[in-house]
Amino acid sequence: MPATRAATIRLVLFDVDGVLTDGKILMHADGSESKVFDIKDGTAIVWALRAGLRVGFLSARTSAATAQRAAQLGVTLVHQGVASKLEAYDQIVDSLLLDDEQVAYMGDDILDLPVLSRVGLAAAPHDAVEDVRARVHWVSRADGGNGAARELIELILRAQDRWASIVATYIAEVEGQQP
Repeated sequence: MPATRAATIRLVLFDVDGVLTDGKILMHADGSESKVFDIKDGTAIVWALRAGLRVGFLSARTSAATAQRAAQLGVTLVHQGVASKLEAYDQIVDSLLLDDEQVAYMGDDILDLPVLSRVGLAAAPHDAVEDVRARVHWVSRADGGNGAARELIELILRAQDRWASIVATYIAEVEGQQP
């Protein structure tokens, strides 16, 4: 069933802390913070964008590190510091003229449940809380911040017959080189 749902996805939204990161935040003495993002997740986000999917971040917290990571990846749909993820979700979907069935969302905690209950493909990292894992369509084998987003994007791109062309691009690059 997840592959069937993935075939219609046009927008992939991610919670940040606990999904794109492992949920840990390093607070520095000057008040700034650091987060660790997985390169595999970032690479997959770039592939998704190149394949024509929209990608966005939806976070209850505001973080300069999140804004910087989004900019590095070319993600322009970034909603941070939202009081209600569902209200922000409704605004995003309305502005892009999408139906719920065309949206995938990956969240890891109970504050993500309102959005997860609406989207066409609800997903969670392996280490999401049980109340989330029990209510989503698909659970990654990877933990948050450790390739869970990559796994979801690959599921979607495979279901849409776009994965083989991404792999073929890199195979062609290797085959084009002569020793």
